[in-house]
Amino acid sequence: MNPVWLMRMSRWARKPPSAKRVKFVFGIIALAALIWGIEWMGWWPDWATAERIPRKF
Repeated sequence: MNPVWLMRMSRWARKPPSAKRVKFVFGIIALAALIWGIEWMGWWPDWATAERIPRKF
């Protein structure tokens, strides 16, 4: 394990993130899961889908 990660874990153990930040992160994860679920079920509109641009070699 990288020593930088050990230092980060020790900082988090001493001063954990606030409840507001934890709610914010879980909200972002829930929003991403909701968008993925809508797209997976086929309800995502075509106008919101990005088209792949072919690469020219």
